[in-house]
Amino acid sequence: MTLSDTQAAPAHPRDEPVPKIVTARHPLRWLSGAGVLVLLAMVASALITNPAWEWDVVGVYLFAPSVLRSVLLTLELTALAIVLGFALGTVLALMRLSPNRLLSAVAWAYVWLFRSVPLILQLLFWYNLALLYPRLSFGVPFGPAFFDIGTMDLISPLTAAALGLALHQAAYAAEIVRGGLLSVDPGQRLASAALGIPPWRRLFKVILPQAMRTIVPNAGNEIIGMVKGTSVVYIMALPELFYQVQVIYNRNGRVMALLLVAAIWYLVLTTALSVGQHYIERYYGRGRA
Repeated sequence: MTLSDTQAAPAHPRDEPVPKIVTARHPLRWLSGAGVLVLLAMVASALITNPAWEWDVVGVYLFAPSVLRSVLLTLELTALAIVLGFALGTVLALMRLSPNRLLSAVAWAYVWLFRSVPLILQLLFWYNLALLYPRLSFGVPFGPAFFDIGTMDLISPLTAAALGLALHQAAYAAEIVRGGLLSVDPGQRLASAALGIPPWRRLFKVILPQAMRTIVPNAGNEIIGMVKGTSVVYIMALPELFYQVQVIYNRNGRVMALLLVAAIWYLVLTTALSVGQHYIERYYGRGRA
């Protein structure tokens, strides 16, 4: 069989013109990138060429023993505040979610109170607690006391700082944990309950691991904020990082150089915590589509 005169043969694919790919041009991107590079160069020039920054003084004090001790104290305060704060915050979050109205109301009142009062006032309150209660007694409420102890002996400046930071952090941690628990599909609770899993095992093995996907990013922000927030305890004359650099520059007059020392250490600490947060988020985010 032959093709009729009116029927055309199909064109060979090789006979069709090859489409030409034209790359889109973005001149504004190049201009904005060039502008950013110029600004970065100006900033670098201002930092390097201006002798008032005193980079040699920064190098001398960056690893000075007193500065290193202040960095360790900053980390200690951060660790105490975060561990105690999130432990108490988890309890408060469970109380908020409890069907018991009394527990829920007490937890709500705690969060309301400690989020409403500025941190610096809370620290000063615990630091001056001896003005209200010179001695603390332990015994039966409205009854006999078994023993008592001087408030100043029990609550040192370091204890007052850790207590104030932890109780303040607990209010925010409670809302972070509560939000994470509420983010878990209720069907997970029903399914685990239907399988006969005990409540506490259900919480720690089923609910909490899923809630960590929501908790970790917000908790990471709180931890990083707490590293910087420890600088507030300078009012209690504790030799943390910010207070220590103030002591040094009040003595030698090298204000900007010592402030740079503090800034560099805060950058190092927060960067390390950000990297750790990234890997923890990736761990709990595995299996997510």
